[in-house]
Amino acid sequence: MPQTFAAADAVELAVVERSGFIESRHTGSAIVLGPDGTVVAAVGDTVAPILPRSSLKPIQALACLTAGAPLEGERLALSTASHAGTDRHVSVVRDILDAAALGEDALGCPAAWPGDQSTRDEVVRDGSGPAAIRMNCSGKHAAMLLTCVSNGWPTDSYLQPQHPLQAHIRDVAERLVGERAATTAIDGCGAPVFSMSLAGLAKAIHRIGTAAERSPFALHRSAGALVRAVREHPWTIDGPGRADTVVIERLGVFAKGGAEGVMVMVAPNGTTVALKMLDGSGRAATIVALRLLEREGALAASDVADAVAKLPLSVTGGGQVVGAIRPAL
Repeated sequence: MPQTFAAADAVELAVVERSGFIESRHTGSAIVLGPDGTVVAAVGDTVAPILPRSSLKPIQALACLTAGAPLEGERLALSTASHAGTDRHVSVVRDILDAAALGEDALGCPAAWPGDQSTRDEVVRDGSGPAAIRMNCSGKHAAMLLTCVSNGWPTDSYLQPQHPLQAHIRDVAERLVGERAATTAIDGCGAPVFSMSLAGLAKAIHRIGTAAERSPFALHRSAGALVRAVREHPWTIDGPGRADTVVIERLGVFAKGGAEGVMVMVAPNGTTVALKMLDGSGRAATIVALRLLEREGALAASDVADAVAKLPLSVTGGGQVVGAIRPAL
């Protein structure tokens, strides 16, 4: 069975510093593509297969578009989100389900509490409890259901790997990545997720992030529309004060984090980063991606510093800041 890269192939990407003492180290692999798609930097093993987890969502959303799903604006952006489950997010998910003439019970993702703390507190107070529509992947699932309805495909089996929708998503993924998926696994939300190399993931995200809506190719036009929707509605992707939303709002990047320490990011000039933390922790993924883009001149250091100040990177002790999570590159 194909395995992800080994510890011996990883490099130090970030450290956690407490009172001047390096308390923890995050190792992994990363690759940077220039605006033209050529590799300009790489550390660690970028060829071994990984599971992209939610960093696959832009590809899944694009596949829904190319299969004819009528998605645009906030609905399109939310289809690629790992959202915080706020009432505003839920409202858009319901709009997508309404367009498919389906109820919340059609969602195949598991019930979950909202990721947004204030919303979770409100849910606790009103006694409604966890719900599938609050799950951070519900936008993706609603988009998948709308795609099925638009094509006359069955909705009760839409998460099965052999379903026409999932077969189409896999085909689009393999075309963009330029590799055959050696493994099909089941993601935390219940949807199939396909293995690919970090280099292949970077290539696919670069193609999406640099696509033009006026391209003669339908796939590129759809990708351009997807990226524009995300940049115009960054609140959909994550949530108030959360990492992906913060960097999209402040830096204009196209960013999508994934579970187990995966991150993809495209700067406005097309420079693209994909990285994977070997230990599966995502707490340093955003800052490492930003540092790599800054090193290549794709983002200004002052702008990165402004965005980083809004991220939860401080290490505290006794209620005081005594250190920070910082990149090691």
